[in-house]
Amino acid sequence: ALPSGLSTGIGYLPHCDPGDAVEFVLRHSPRLPSAPSLPARSRREGMIAQAASGLAGVTIADDGSIHVDLNLVDPEAPLDDKRLSSDAWVGLRAFLTAIADRDGPIKVSLTGPVTLGLALWGAGIEIDLAFRIAGLAVRNRIERLVDHVLLRVPQAQVLVFLDEPAMGSLTDDGFPIGPNEGIDLVSSAMAAVEAKAITGLHCCTAVDYRLLLSTGPRILSVPVDERIAKHSGLVGDYLDRGGWIAWGAVPTDGTIGTSVDRLWRRLSSVWCDLANEGCDPLLLRTNAIITPVCGLAQHGVTQAEQVMEHTSRLAERLQGQAAGARISVGA
Repeated sequence: ALPSGLSTGIGYLPHCDPGDAVEFVLRHSPRLPSAPSLPARSRREGMIAQAASGLAGVTIADDGSIHVDLNLVDPEAPLDDKRLSSDAWVGLRAFLTAIADRDGPIKVSLTGPVTLGLALWGAGIEIDLAFRIAGLAVRNRIERLVDHVLLRVPQAQVLVFLDEPAMGSLTDDGFPIGPNEGIDLVSSAMAAVEAKAITGLHCCTAVDYRLLLSTGPRILSVPVDERIAKHSGLVGDYLDRGGWIAWGAVPTDGTIGTSVDRLWRRLSSVWCDLANEGCDPLLLRTNAIITPVCGLAQHGVTQAEQVMEHTSRLAERLQGQAAGARISVGA
């Protein structure tokens, strides 16, 4: 069980200093802090570079690009970073040190196998081998990540998210694997840790909601989008089974204004549309988390502050509405 009215970040921040990044996270999302990744500090903390670190036959350049020696590629080789001690995980280590005594929920993230497999294919590895390596690597990594977090913060409730922007293209013509293969890759990774952690799936691109939910996440993290009302039956069943939705309610690709009123109206409108199509209006509010649409690595620190302030304010409104909704139904 999670408390209502939570807000959190996606993970990627513009800071160069790990201490500043952790302070930022704990100040803006104290109820559900998210471990930061800091590609401005080191490109090895970027999405693909971090995911590919430790893979046999793959080296990471200073600019974060990946280079493959096909003679050394081995899908069965263990990851070469058991303790997450490399330069790719500095933000995570600083975060875990700062929250060592925490007993509430925390969020960590890593790149999913579809996105990693696409990158490995782009770097020159044959399609089937690229996605086989990615599937095995992410399953291995997610287990290590959760075990490491629980070792460092044993009393915490761990939420672990796969970040999968590439899933938005799974149904496109020419995508190197089919939807069913993509679903299997993601669901297998989450299944590896679902006994130890609450699993989440983040996709910030336009996507088939049925495809995303077929992977089996406990929390689905998607942008606020009016088109989701077309899938109200699917969303309603998911919420009835105990699923949660992390709503990307604060845009990260343009100006957001000084007030959250417009953002709140848009989110409320989506909830109303879903409720009108049969979704439980109470669950839409109680099983909800507020986030930015995407990570904030491409923003300045001042812009990132504004985005997270808006995220917190929306979560406060959500918490009030969830409490009011419970009272109205006698819960």
